[in-house]
Order: sequence, then C-alpha cells, then structure tokens
Amino acid sequence: MSEPFTVTRRVEFGDTDMAGIVHFSNFFRYMESAETAYLRARGLSVAWRDADGVRYGFPRVAVSCDYARPARFEDVLTVEVHLEKVGRTSVAYRFDFSRDGVPVATGRVKAVYCREGPGHAMQSVEIPADVRAKLESDGPTP
Repeated sequence: MSEPFTVTRRVEFGDTDMAGIVHFSNFFRYMESAETAYLRARGLSVAWRDADGVRYGFPRVAVSCDYARPARFEDVLTVEVHLEKVGRTSVAYRFDFSRDGVPVATGRVKAVYCREGPGHAMQSVEIPADVRAKLESDGPTP
C-alpha cells in the first residue's frame, strides 16, 4: 500500500480520564474502528459469513500502543492505517495517531485470517488470493 488509509476522530468527553486525557485503553478502540473502516473501504470486514453460512474473520492476536503525548477532549486525531505485512495467514497493521501533524501515538495490530470449524472453534487458514488482493489494494480514503 503506497499511501496510508486515513480517518479522523474527535475525542469525546467519555474517552477521557479524570485528568482530561484520553485513557490509554481508548486508543485500542480507535485502532479497531480505523481497521474496520480500512477493511470496509476494500469490500472486506472483520467478521462475516459466506454463502454457505461458514463464519470467517480476522481476530486479533497481538496489539500494542506507544504514546508520545496526551490527547484531550475535543482534539481531532488523524489516524493513518499502514498495512505493514500480509503473511500467509496473518495481517499486520501500524496506526499513526497525530493531532495537527504532531505525533500522539503509534499502535500495532496483528490479526489472523480464520474460519469457523467443528464445535465453533476458529481455525487459522491461508488468506485467499482475492482477500489478499483487496487487503493490498489502494482503496478509497473516506
């Protein structure tokens, strides 16, 4: 992906702690929302069923976030989604958060392509070529 997929998000009052700073855990929600928008823009989703009713999805297996400076109520954050790697069965993203061009945080998410197997257990499977092509495409930015 040559250009990052970009979304913006205004910090809500409920996102902040008693010091008026975005609680660290909310950055994980912001990453999930940005990932969902990234996938949707490419005709994909985090979870779906195929025509036969088999469930597929990208459950997360690793997440992290490093913080550079605080974000506060009413700040408008720009979130850039970078596709770092599409492996055989997994996808790795980097999320760069900024406010007015100033870095705020950097997050990472690794998700594994899975389908539902016997007993509703999720099984890691190889990412199909059509899904891989959509992940790697330069979809529209909202």
